[in-house]
Amino acid sequence: MVFYLLVTIMALYAATQFAASETAAGFASSSFVVGATVARLFSGYVVDTVGRKASLLVSLAVVAVACVAYFPAHSLAFLIVVRLIHGLGYAVASTAVMAVAQSVIPDHRRAEGTGYFALGTTLATAVGPAAGLALANSLGYNAVFISVLSLTVVALALAMFLRAPAQERHAARFSLATIVHPKVAPVGFFMLLVGVAYAAIITFINAYSDAAGLATGASFFFLAYAGVSLVMRFVLGRIQDRHGDNAVVYPALVVFVAGLALLAAAHTNWQVVLAGALVGLGYGSLMPAVQAISVRLVPLAEMGAGISTLFLLLDVGIGFGPLALGSLIAATGYTTMYWLMAGLVIVAAGVYVLVHGRTAAAQSRHLDFE
Repeated sequence: MVFYLLVTIMALYAATQFAASETAAGFASSSFVVGATVARLFSGYVVDTVGRKASLLVSLAVVAVACVAYFPAHSLAFLIVVRLIHGLGYAVASTAVMAVAQSVIPDHRRAEGTGYFALGTTLATAVGPAAGLALANSLGYNAVFISVLSLTVVALALAMFLRAPAQERHAARFSLATIVHPKVAPVGFFMLLVGVAYAAIITFINAYSDAAGLATGASFFFLAYAGVSLVMRFVLGRIQDRHGDNAVVYPALVVFVAGLALLAAAHTNWQVVLAGALVGLGYGSLMPAVQAISVRLVPLAEMGAGISTLFLLLDVGIGFGPLALGSLIAATGYTTMYWLMAGLVIVAAGVYVLVHGRTAAAQSRHLDFE
């Protein structure tokens, strides 16, 4: 929730408070992603060696300090440093809390439990961006900073009472394998490609809809996305555990392609809203499904490295994809770009088949009902 409260206001905050240029204001916002991406390089190793709960507590404390630092950040340079530190703490905390959650989910219900855990992210996606804008517009930016600090303190307090199972510490030296776990990297590359397509939506849908006269539809896009994702989280995990990974991943990819295609071809507001629902069913189903796959691919003692590898490659796609997409839009326009992103997801589907879809694990059931 903290991330989503800030994501929609930070560039505007930098522009209005420090008269930052569009590029500088954008970096003030995206520097969070830069910090998070750097932290992904070592967050898995830290979680596996220091411990899941200890890593969670320390990283949440870092996030709390960063939230406090927003108040005295009276220059653009200071704000960027705060955003970098916030991103570092967030990356370690998200890896650690996912590892804690996965450590208590029975393996035969891995996908179902991951789906339930991901409900929090779905709700934050639906509520956070709009709430951040509403707070900033009605009460000012300090109200947003007070809110994110309060939420972080509550999260830190709750984390103190988490009961994480005894953990077998991973004694391996810090190496390339602890940065990018070789067993998860192929699936992570698949999600990198998917992440670029998703980044095209979250980064450019407002500009696209404004240019096409579909701003009303865009305002409801993520509500439709979150609503469908929320409902399906109660169903798809159980399907994945019962019928295998492919039973969820293949349909999700087809629906994601359909959502991107409808967005590219949209001429009315309701088509944009329907595209949001399709993207929610497609991409929103892929995320918990692939998280469950990644955890199953690694030994329990290397869970942190497996999770951080997936998040690292996904962050690269979402965080750095827009740099290339901006040039693509300048050359072809928004509509062509979204058609190309639908094609990219089809390519990603081929990658999935090669790296995981053909394996026995992807086709087998994980939950015995008989």
